[in-house]
Amino acid sequence: MNRATMGGKQAMHGTKLAAVLTMALAMGGCVNLGGAKAPPLLMTLTPAAMAPAGSSLSGKPAEVLVINEPETDRRLSVQRVPVQVDEANVAYLQKALWVERPSRLFQRLLAETLRAKGTRLVLEAGDTQARGAAMLSGRLVDMGYDARSRSVVVRFDALREAGGALTTRRFEAVERGVAPDAASVAPALNRAANKVAAEVADWVG
Repeated sequence: MNRATMGGKQAMHGTKLAAVLTMALAMGGCVNLGGAKAPPLLMTLTPAAMAPAGSSLSGKPAEVLVINEPETDRRLSVQRVPVQVDEANVAYLQKALWVERPSRLFQRLLAETLRAKGTRLVLEAGDTQARGAAMLSGRLVDMGYDARSRSVVVRFDALREAGGALTTRRFEAVERGVAPDAASVAPALNRAANKVAAEVADWVG
């Protein structure tokens, strides 16, 4: 076999190898979860304010604030985004899922927003069994999309328990003019949830 023939075969082999590598890289971009294709968008809540790295707080049990996971109805007990179609019908936003249940995401958002204030030790339920700690719980009434008004809505009925006294307050944030698609709804819900979390943090003090 002459050198020209060998060189041609090597070039062809190199071309095939490059094609295989390109295909492998392209396929690597298709994330697969549990044997099924991942949805086009996985949604989460990102705190607008976070405690700086290295920050530290301590306090007596009575000075601790424990954040409980809010209660929800069945619309919000799944990882899909509810869409209020009319007074009696609810659907779910297509091509989008929360990374975990919305109530848990909102609990973490509340905790981190309160930690960012740096005024007291904030823990999530399950982190401690501190007796006498103040408690923040409540009900996540809504965190979804209203097709009638093209709005995202986050509504939270907060319940604060401290020193044997109970206090409740409803918080709500609405963003209007949001297109009914995952790429538009996701950031709008994140902004609305952060607005509610910030108002709760100011209320708790």
